[in-house]
Amino acid sequence: MSLETIFKGLFDTDFTVVIDLKDFLFCIAAALLAGIITALCYTFKTRYTKSFILTLALLPAVVCVVIMMVNGNIGAGVAVAGAFSLVRFRSVPGTAKEIVTIFLAMGAGLIAGMGYLAYALLFTVILNVVFLLCSCLDLGTKKNNGKYRTVKITVPEDLDYAGVFEDVFAEYASGWELVQVKTTNMGSMFRLTYEVVLKNGIIEKEMIDKIRCRNGNLEVVVSRQESATAEL
Repeated sequence: MSLETIFKGLFDTDFTVVIDLKDFLFCIAAALLAGIITALCYTFKTRYTKSFILTLALLPAVVCVVIMMVNGNIGAGVAVAGAFSLVRFRSVPGTAKEIVTIFLAMGAGLIAGMGYLAYALLFTVILNVVFLLCSCLDLGTKKNNGKYRTVKITVPEDLDYAGVFEDVFAEYASGWELVQVKTTNMGSMFRLTYEVVLKNGIIEKEMIDKIRCRNGNLEVVVSRQESATAEL
């Protein structure tokens, strides 16, 4: 029994284009190389898990095989490979960076599956160089994120909190919104949660000190504002 017989499909006909074993291995090797390059570049200045890095390394090879097995039918191949790639995001929401890297790996695998191995590696190198360049550049994100703060203020129950901090926020913030009022300490206090956009050059300690003068020196918490818009 020859290798050609072993790797021949049960449903192959005289009109079926059979992939040569050597070409198959070349495509798999190129796709794996593209996946490893993408996985290594993703680890640069990024928090990651071992499972996601493994996914990035193997996904191009999986997509490559799918494209080869559907004999170049791009529509069917992308539909199947796309379904595979979305499994990760069924329960855990992915960040924009994760999603774009998934599509990068899929693109490399698709090109390799079509047989354009040099183009697949060139595509991988170019996109990952741009990825690394953007990771090194700040692009003003630190300055922008520094403006958005969540301020949690504890006030006694006998204090009429409506508008009591408005003039303080007007001095130190360009925008603010009371998003939550919660009772605490067995109902003897209120905890107010504000989403605040600070003005440029503001010293947070000065704002906190003025808030403490209004709330009877009770607890004040200032933290980074978590927002879904930061992900996408």
